[in-house]
Amino acid sequence: MSSSQVLLFVIVGKNEPLYEAEFHKAGTAGSSDSVTRQNYFVLHSALDLVEKAAWTTNQMYLKVVDKVNQQQVSTFFDSRKY
Repeated sequence: MSSSQVLLFVIVGKNEPLYEAEFHKAGTAGSSDSVTRQNYFVLHSALDLVEKAAWTTNQMYLKVVDKVNQQQVSTFFDSRKY
C-alpha cells in the first residue's frame, strides 16, 4: 500500500496525542504495521518543525511543514502560543 492511500489525522495536546484516526482510500485494506509506524515517525519528526514555525507566524494553518518521500505533513494549531 502506498502512503498516498492513507491519511493520518492526529490532534496533539501539549505533551500527548489527544485523538488519532487513520483514513483509508475506498477499496483498500488497512495499512500494515510498518506503514503505520512510518506514518507516526514522519508525524513525530515534523512536530519540531511545527513548534519552530509556530513562533514565527500568526497564521493558524501552516500548510506543508514537512515532506518525506511522498508523504506531507500539514498543520493547524490554535491561537494560543505554548
